[in-house]
Amino acid sequence: MSFAVQQTPQRLLPGAYIATPAQSRQQQPSNIQSLAFSTTTSAVQNNAQQQSPYSAPAQQPRAPQPPNSTETLKPIERGARTINQVLVDETRYPELDSYVGQGTSSDYELISDGPSQPFQKTKVYDIPERIFDQYNRAQVSTIMGLFAEINHAWITIDNALYLWDYTHPNPELIGFEEQPNSITAVKLVVPRAGVFVQAITHLLVVATTLEMFLVGVACQAGQGGSRTVSLYQTKMHISIRGLDIHVIEGSAKTGRIFFSGRGDHDVYELTYQQEEKWFQSRCGKINQTTNAITALTPAVPFTKKAPHEHVVQLVVDDSRNLLYTLSSRSSIRTFHLQPPNTLVCVISRNRNDIFGNVLHMVSRTDLVGPKAAIVSISPISSQEASKLHLMATTSTGCRLFLSATASYSWSTSSSSSPPTSMQVQHVRFPPSQNPQSPRPPQQQSNQMSNYQGGPGTDTQSRSLDRTRTALRYPPGYFLCFVPGNQQGTTDLIFLSTPDTGRIAMEQDHSQRTLYREIGSHLDLGSRVEDLGLVSAPFAAASSPAGFGNELAVQYDVSSTEIVILTNTGIHTIRRRRLVDVLAATIRQGGGGQGVEGEVRKFIQHYGRCESAATALAVACGQGQDVTPDSRLAKITDPDILEHARKMFVDHGGKAVLNENSIVDQAVPAIDAVRPSPRHQGLALYISRLVRSIWKAYIIHESITPTGGLSVVPTVSLQKLQNTQRDLTQLHEFLNSNKTFIEGLAGPEALVRASTKQQEVILQAEHRALHSLVVLISDIIEAISFVLVLFDERTHEIVLSLADTIRQQVRQLTYEGLFATTNGKEVAKELVKAIVNRNIASGSNVDTIAEALRRRCGSFCSADDVVIFKAQEQLKRASEAGGASEYGRNLLNESLRLFQQVAASLSMDQIQWAVNQFVSMEFYAGAIQLALSVAKESDRGNRALSWITDGRPEQDPREVVFNSRKQCYDLVHQVISAVDQNSSQAPDTIDGQYTLTAKRRNEAYSVIDNSDDEVFQTDLYDWYLAQGWSDRLLEVQSPYIVTYLRRKSAHDIAHADLLWRYYAQSDKFHDAASVQLQLAKSGFDLSLEKRIEYLGRAKANASVFTSGIGRQPRQVLLHEVSDLLDVANIQDDLLQRLKADTRISPERRPEVLKGLNGQILSLTELYNGYADQASYFDLCILIYQASDYRNPADIKATWQNLLEYTHKETIDREEPLPYEAVIEKVRTLGTELVPMLEKYAYEFQRGVGPPTWIIDTFLDLQVPYESILPVLEQMFYNDEAPFQGRNRRYIANDLLYLIQRWYQDTERAGGRILGGESNAQAISEILQVLQNNGLDDQKVEECRALRMRIEQMLR
Repeated sequence: MSFAVQQTPQRLLPGAYIATPAQSRQQQPSNIQSLAFSTTTSAVQNNAQQQSPYSAPAQQPRAPQPPNSTETLKPIERGARTINQVLVDETRYPELDSYVGQGTSSDYELISDGPSQPFQKTKVYDIPERIFDQYNRAQVSTIMGLFAEINHAWITIDNALYLWDYTHPNPELIGFEEQPNSITAVKLVVPRAGVFVQAITHLLVVATTLEMFLVGVACQAGQGGSRTVSLYQTKMHISIRGLDIHVIEGSAKTGRIFFSGRGDHDVYELTYQQEEKWFQSRCGKINQTTNAITALTPAVPFTKKAPHEHVVQLVVDDSRNLLYTLSSRSSIRTFHLQPPNTLVCVISRNRNDIFGNVLHMVSRTDLVGPKAAIVSISPISSQEASKLHLMATTSTGCRLFLSATASYSWSTSSSSSPPTSMQVQHVRFPPSQNPQSPRPPQQQSNQMSNYQGGPGTDTQSRSLDRTRTALRYPPGYFLCFVPGNQQGTTDLIFLSTPDTGRIAMEQDHSQRTLYREIGSHLDLGSRVEDLGLVSAPFAAASSPAGFGNELAVQYDVSSTEIVILTNTGIHTIRRRRLVDVLAATIRQGGGGQGVEGEVRKFIQHYGRCESAATALAVACGQGQDVTPDSRLAKITDPDILEHARKMFVDHGGKAVLNENSIVDQAVPAIDAVRPSPRHQGLALYISRLVRSIWKAYIIHESITPTGGLSVVPTVSLQKLQNTQRDLTQLHEFLNSNKTFIEGLAGPEALVRASTKQQEVILQAEHRALHSLVVLISDIIEAISFVLVLFDERTHEIVLSLADTIRQQVRQLTYEGLFATTNGKEVAKELVKAIVNRNIASGSNVDTIAEALRRRCGSFCSADDVVIFKAQEQLKRASEAGGASEYGRNLLNESLRLFQQVAASLSMDQIQWAVNQFVSMEFYAGAIQLALSVAKESDRGNRALSWITDGRPEQDPREVVFNSRKQCYDLVHQVISAVDQNSSQAPDTIDGQYTLTAKRRNEAYSVIDNSDDEVFQTDLYDWYLAQGWSDRLLEVQSPYIVTYLRRKSAHDIAHADLLWRYYAQSDKFHDAASVQLQLAKSGFDLSLEKRIEYLGRAKANASVFTSGIGRQPRQVLLHEVSDLLDVANIQDDLLQRLKADTRISPERRPEVLKGLNGQILSLTELYNGYADQASYFDLCILIYQASDYRNPADIKATWQNLLEYTHKETIDREEPLPYEAVIEKVRTLGTELVPMLEKYAYEFQRGVGPPTWIIDTFLDLQVPYESILPVLEQMFYNDEAPFQGRNRRYIANDLLYLIQRWYQDTERAGGRILGGESNAQAISEILQVLQNNGLDDQKVEECRALRMRIEQMLR
């Protein structure tokens, strides 16, 4: 749906002029105060300068940025742009440092029970009875623990270690009993790369009272998530006599192993390598702290003995290459890990220093007093925070966030600059013991300013007093263990997590983002022995910005799962996602206000956008909950899904028009509309489903050990199938509810719009939602295509591609495949490769194509299927042979199929097909195919209009022409192949056309019969470029004349071809017209060439042309003759001026150039040249040609001519000037013959002697030789009025003149008629006269005279 804003709308647009609101159709003021929560109208690249929706106020509209040519975007492109914007916004989730800054806080939302609890107890695994049997046999000590990463628990009983898969109902015990000493500590670590075989995935470090052992662990994943563990003896062990080791830690990044004991404060490292070296065994230990401690610890007087202190915890931060230690006296030391085996102590902070930092932030608290101690530490990686390094938990439940600096700057992940200073950055106090007590509304959750307490922070809460231990997992999951009774036989667990949704939707930008947490208590009824993280460590991003965004990955990765080992069993706890919380809330039915009240509360907490996205997820079946049998299952209760559907439809908000943009005319009205939160929620949900694949490459190439090519998907096929399933459910939901969703209801929704403004808003909302619906469909089909691709032998398909296409396939991302034209084109190339490979292997093309169409129709359309069939037919024809009848039938069928889908063929496909046709000498088919594709590519014939308009530059129609010309170039290649093949074989054998000649004729028949004028034009251009102008004259096509006419206006060569083509086609009148136009044209032609054209034109105009009437022929002949007379006078002037010595050499070229070009008018010739040069004889000729009849001027000119001729003769000193005058008069006299003949016919017909004109000139002694050519020319010219039967008047004069000439020469006794040559020519003239126009008497006289001349010639 689209809407064009008019310059003068029929109804006023509300908001454009506040004082003049538009009248609604119901005569009610329109409400334009709808709230919006986000925008997607601006381009992704502009969003970097906008605030993220996570930090934007949920209830305050944000003005959209001007879009970048949004009207030109296709729906799929607009949808992809929206997803890119949302993905960028998701990465702007606040960093941990931004809300855990300098100060204190204690803001919790405690939930004792109900669906909103942040963690959910899912399952309890019992400890096997065999373990209790072994436990009862213990004599010295037992220790229990978890290897959560491999789903195994362990227990030590004296000198034996047993492992079992706690998820298995009847697990097998795996024992390590190969040593006699009591075990004091066990740790599972990641080995150093290259030391062990690849099957060894972990190392089991077992510390006893005397030795430490390294045991290889091979862990293999089985079906259903089970894991199979095998232990291998490495024969690596070291002596640790007297150290009493109880703490072991390993670095997953480097494989280094550290340990410490109760006997001292030192940190040791266990070194191991693959082979023994000189002075170095395969396994050893290094004391890494003795020298460092001595350097950093002040000297102690000998009279006072320091209390015993030892390390109680070791933790490694691989992101910063740091090792932290916590001592029994609450001292924290920081070590920098340097390769290969160096450990440098860079910071040492004792309890008083750390607590001193806290007391600077809060004026009075007993929670960090002398009785408090630090019971645990947890590292914070550089990916999670740039400033914060460590979290320490006190025995009173306070969390101390410590930051480290190096060289007056924050220490980041750079291993080359270890920190040198550490201080407490933030103190998180335990939740209040009385959470229901009222707080001041403005200070209830207020975070503390620097070094100041505040009334909103409870600094005296004892709710977590006697904390035994605690642990923090990213992105802030906190588990604190407090004894549940005085005996310490049970533990009460406090669990808290950042309230991700509320942190993302912080409303007040003027203050720092608040550290909001949701907390709850969990009583397991037993004492906790160990805990671990079953799932992978959480990370929504690889950098602090966006790292903690749980909402972004809730549909993409499995929820975090923590396992807790107690003395009664193993408990699993799952982090509840926001979608699970909403689904469970709807299931419970809410409190006193019911479900509707809970929905409003949810929207108030998380905003409309996030609420819409979550409701949509629940409606699409994303919600999960624990079943009574402890299974995690999706929530499919119809009532819950229906409530979620209503929440999405009814509480999705409305689109809002930015009135300021319209007033400023910054953007079109439709682009000034901010789509509804419902649209943003839909975009959020889609982006979270595809976020892990959106920017991922589709394939990954590698070389196998044998040198072959391996092509594997970068995203697992199971992940693609899950994403496709979720998107399909979403698509079905939108289709089934589109009539209820504003913006998807279709054009009928416009009927409900009461104002112009509401129409624009509805159109913008529809455009935004429709683009996402189109994107969903495309993603579903694109994933199907990828699945089809990897069902095939992908490496063979990739190898069959051209190098350029193969490189594009390597660089193709899922985003490119989903939403770009180039991605679709690359996919089509892959489809072709799939089909071609299957055809080559003998598979049926129909089966393959149907499978492709069924699974990914947009990548394999109906036209694609036809193309594949045509290609198959062509290959079969190649196998059968193009010369056979069967092969010929296959070629014709292939051509028919190709023509059927000509509009869908790519240039590569066309070129391949044409080459195949040519190779089998199917020239006519190759030409027909190329012409069909060209025509289909430009059904509107825009290329022809571009040619007709003179081929203007930078015209969009030129692109269309160039596309067609690619097809025409293929035709040119076929013609060249035809000609080359024909030149090598005879046309006929035994009077019969050869096969080569027949195929040549077929090809040229297709060319000549083509009605594609653009093709014919291009073909003629190509003919001329090849120098084949004669071939152009042989073309029998109606378009050749149009082509030559169009070209002749700008090129004389084409004009020459045009009149030659006319003359060859017996269209003499048209040829004369072209020659006349050439003579009159502005081309750079000499006067001689123009006279030549006029002479040819006069001859052609005199010839009878079929279809041309007498009148137009006479008009043309008259025009040509008149212009020829003028041209002859101009030529006389030119020749006279060339020999005229009066003109200076400098002026001569200019004067001659003026005459030796275009034919001038008689006025210009007279005034500009003849009169000024005193060429009086030419002036008289101009008088005659122009029918000038002023006696005075004519008499004066004759007088001047006589005087000038006389004077000129005297000046040349020639005798008898009268002879020169006589000759001049005779010369001019002959020019008067046509004039007098015309006068006698028009005014004196039948008056006086019929031969008075000839007698007059003969009396003036004008030579016969001068009069005869003039009369002969008049007879042949057939000019008015001497045409048809009127030619007899000229014929009679010719006969009379010849009779007089014959009689005079016969009486004189000289040569008859001036000689034999003259006599021969006159005899021919008499023969013509004898057959044209004379009456019977004259015919007899003519015959008799001719006989006498013929006798004389014998």
